Formats: sequence, structure tokens, C-alpha cells
Amino acid sequence: MRLIALSTLKAFWARHPDAKQPLLAWYEEVKHADWQSPTEVKADFGSASILQDGRVVFNIAGNKYRLITWINYPYRVVYIRFIGNHRQYDQIDAQSI
Repeated sequence: MRLIALSTLKAFWARHPDAKQPLLAWYEEVKHADWQSPTEVKADFGSASILQDGRVVFNIAGNKYRLITWINYPYRVVYIRFIGNHRQYDQIDAQSI
């Protein structure tokens, strides 16, 4: 999979150093994945929440942070839409961000 906006993750872990290693591990897993459906994402990340329209919420750093992506399965592209802590996550609409 191609990941769009790795810079978003780098900026986040610059402010939250404890997120760096978990995000790098997530990135490496995604980079080598070839997901064709939400079911395949769920098989690799059992704790991921599958939303509508290609949105997926990943738990990062033992569920300390939430990462929202939009996945374009036909083109094998993962777009970073949001990353933040639970308080920040609760203030947004994960389906529309």
C-alpha cells in the first residue's frame, strides 16, 4: 500500500515522542500490505474499527492514540485523515473527516 501524508505522522510524533515507535511499526505493516477489502485490514489489525466509505480507525500505542485513514482499495492507497488522542478524537466526526 502507498501511504499519503507520512509527514502528518512525523509531525505528530515530534510532539508525542511516545507515539514514534508504534507509528513506525504501523507504517511498516501498512507499507507491505496489499489490502483489497476491509476484511483484510481487520485480519491484520484486529482492533481496527471499520467505518463506512473506506474509513478505518486504528488504535496506536496501546490505544492511547487514534489514527483515522481513508483507504482507496482499488488503487492501494492509504490516506491519513486524522491522528490524535481520545479527547481530540471525541471532538471530531470520524466518518466525515
